[in-house]
Amino acid sequence: MVESQGSLDYWGVLGLEPGADAVALKGAFRDQARRWHPDLNGSDPVAEERFKQVNEAYAVLSDPRKRRIWEEGLVAGGVAGVDDPFANGFPNFEDYLDRLFGRVAAGGGDEDPVPYRADRAPAPADSGDSRWNNAPSAVGRGDVATTAPPPPPPVVAASDQETVLELTPDQALAGSRVELELADGLVVEVNTPALAGDGWRLRLAGVSAGGGDHFLQLRVRTEEGLRIDGLRVLYPLELAPADAVLGCQVVVPTLEGPVRLRVPAGSSSGRLLRLRGRGLRDGERCGDQLVEVRIVVPTELDEAEQALYRRLQQLALERHDASPPANR
Repeated sequence: MVESQGSLDYWGVLGLEPGADAVALKGAFRDQARRWHPDLNGSDPVAEERFKQVNEAYAVLSDPRKRRIWEEGLVAGGVAGVDDPFANGFPNFEDYLDRLFGRVAAGGGDEDPVPYRADRAPAPADSGDSRWNNAPSAVGRGDVATTAPPPPPPVVAASDQETVLELTPDQALAGSRVELELADGLVVEVNTPALAGDGWRLRLAGVSAGGGDHFLQLRVRTEEGLRIDGLRVLYPLELAPADAVLGCQVVVPTLEGPVRLRVPAGSSSGRLLRLRGRGLRDGERCGDQLVEVRIVVPTELDEAEQALYRRLQQLALERHDASPPANR
């Protein structure tokens, strides 16, 4: 026996008001079973006990006879026939729900969850898996209860998950309501904050299997490679070593079109060059565009280029050797 009915409010266990209909009962059971299934909670003993209570509550409330006995209090210390179906372990969660809800008998109504499907032969009665043989089921008019084949090994509790959410610059500026479907099929509505930036992560607490968090990584970029961060615009500028050393003029994209930018001589990787007033506009406010210098070393050189780099290397060594000791 799980826990005696004298100490359990079955409606409360499932989070329902007394007298809820069959549709609400099924939905509440699905939600609570997913929330407390041990496979999805790292075999937490508290989750195991709560999962047993959820199954006992559904077994009683979905069976008219057991529900009447429980409501009238005719049997002290529990409802007869509500044994612990998980005394020897827990079946895989998805297989368990599939067995309980997804198999409809020929001629049966949609209201009755039954443990078999018409297009699949029932498993032998001596399958030997006590986890299924005692699983609670709502047996109604014309339903047939059978055993099921042994379930696959338990799934590993899911960790936090992450999804990339792409926004346009205007959506990021004003904030927007976005509806998206997560990898596990859950559909959520998300209100992104105003002035959101590329690379931001939004946390959806507890929506992943096992109660984990789901993170949304915002991607706010243009086709030209501009990254939006609030009112600022960021752009990575790749330069050859010679251009960074000697300085040069380049054309870079902005939200309002390409502009010409002078790169000072001696610019190292990571240097930021500012284009004032080239960021996003929000009323009277306007951000800047920051251009980050990134020096890119060529991977393939012809003989002439290799000779020049060797000469530069030699000159650098000679300069180092000629410098006074105090300056080293």
